Amino acid sequence: MGAAGTQCAGIYGAGVPVVAVLVGLQASGKTTFCQRRLATGSVVVSKAHFPHARHPQRRQMRMIEEALSAGSSVVVDNTNPSPQEWAPLVGAARAHGSRVVAYWFPPDLAGSLQRNGARPDRARVPEAGVRATLARLVRPRVQDGFDEVLVVEFDGAGGFIVRPAGEITSPDQQL
Repeated sequence: MGAAGTQCAGIYGAGVPVVAVLVGLQASGKTTFCQRRLATGSVVVSKAHFPHARHPQRRQMRMIEEALSAGSSVVVDNTNPSPQEWAPLVGAARAHGSRVVAYWFPPDLAGSLQRNGARPDRARVPEAGVRATLARLVRPRVQDGFDEVLVVEFDGAGGFIVRPAGEITSPDQQL
């Protein structure tokens, strides 16, 4: 798996590998959610794990292909804001007969900026970068090739609530 791939605790179980695509702003809780809730034994791939890579997209896709070829589930922990980023991930999953699930973190710009500001300097994303991601952010749909789309929100007690996208409760989540 290499130094850039890490393990994440979780929910999938045995059977068909799953490619979990996390979709949301920087500092929206994606990595914390992954660490707390996703599959034991999944390979976690994030471009943040190789910030100096010459071709991070190629490296990410190589890691995903290797994991799926080995029969492992994969979590893609990036912002993945639009179909441009999802299409190769969905394609890789389909090529390996894997399920592909989007985890949508509805945008909360103020909350993301606050959490981002509390990060150590090296991990902090410039505010302009968060806003640029927001401008590109598209809510994933089953029509985009996902087998399932789940909405992830903070529960107000330090945890998360996960529900099918059909149960969206606030207009802000429609993006």
